Amino acid sequence: MAIGLDSRKAVSVARQPILDHAGHIFGYELLYRGGAESNGDDDDLAGARVLTDAVLGVGLDALTCGLRAFVNLTHHLLIDGAGTLLPPENTVLQLPHDLPINDDVTEQCKRLHDAGYAIALSNFLPGSPAETLLPWCRFVKVNVQGTPPASWRPLVQSLKPRNVRLIAEGVETNEMATAARVGGFQLFQGFYFSKPTTFAKTPLPARRLAYLNLLAALNRDNLSLEEVENLVKHDLSLSYRVLRSVNSAAFGLHQEVSSIRRALVLLGVGQVRKWASVWSLAGLSEGGTPETVSMALVRARSCELLGEASSNPDSGSYFLLGMCSLLDVILRQPMKDALADMPLPQSISSALMGVPNEARAVLDTVIAYEQGAWEEANQAAGRAGISGSALPAIYAEALRWTRELSRLAQTA
Repeated sequence: MAIGLDSRKAVSVARQPILDHAGHIFGYELLYRGGAESNGDDDDLAGARVLTDAVLGVGLDALTCGLRAFVNLTHHLLIDGAGTLLPPENTVLQLPHDLPINDDVTEQCKRLHDAGYAIALSNFLPGSPAETLLPWCRFVKVNVQGTPPASWRPLVQSLKPRNVRLIAEGVETNEMATAARVGGFQLFQGFYFSKPTTFAKTPLPARRLAYLNLLAALNRDNLSLEEVENLVKHDLSLSYRVLRSVNSAAFGLHQEVSSIRRALVLLGVGQVRKWASVWSLAGLSEGGTPETVSMALVRARSCELLGEASSNPDSGSYFLLGMCSLLDVILRQPMKDALADMPLPQSISSALMGVPNEARAVLDTVIAYEQGAWEEANQAAGRAGISGSALPAIYAEALRWTRELSRLAQTA
């Protein structure tokens, strides 16, 4: 996963969000696969390397934004103490449902629990041998696609005295998420929040409409420095964020910049347009799930980096391709309506509407990778004329970029 590693040895790492009732991110499960030298059966090798690569390569903070990392351990990794490679305060060690239960396993779980590590049981089934481990577990995951809804409430009630938090995993639709909430689950894992929901078409509130207009204006072709300056200056929060960014420690300036024009010169028009577009997207999503914007930004940067490896003349618009890929979810409108006033190249608009082309292949590559569908990601990359071996480093860089942008936004 670390940039610079031989692609044959690189570990592919993605993440799947775990959300609470309010739609806020509680943590991420790390999804991983070994490099090309792995035959797919060497789970222990891939598992051990994701622990070290997550820390030394991508950085655990970039992978999880400082939140909990749910890391899968095989039987051998558990017994060997591999989980202790990560800090206990932000690590949840996830055990498989078919883990053989014996004295060594129970003793290691007790030892990890006493050391401050949280333990989760994955794909839990009542009455299974894994119940032996419940005294040392803080989380229990239930696959809601493979468990009858009628059994959810009794399971919740049976685990309540143990102070165990239940996570509904495999939540892929908003309807399923609603049913799981009613069933008593406290946390929800899956990509349901990034799926479009059908709403009656109603006018956007004035503030969200203003952000949409700003987003469209910022991305007009051949936008001049003067036009960018006027757009930014007319939005107080954008002005503050631009100035905050240029005056951050990252630029190492010896004198504070207080002029938007000077900031534009120092940062570059393209950079300011990009950041202002990002902050406009965040404004559009107010009241929604923050992870939707985070996912859109990771996609945007990933698509942009893939575009740099492409010969497509529209590749310069690939940042917008990724950023607008969830515009229908954010605006709660069909994608066709969401894009109606966006001045995008035809190939980008078509790709966002699902029309097969090179831009769509790039977006499909990023979406498949973020979901841990490694083979699909490699196949889509091939359709885009890009080597799949570049994906781990590109995704890692996108995560780091998004994390840094998040820090800037929090301080602005």
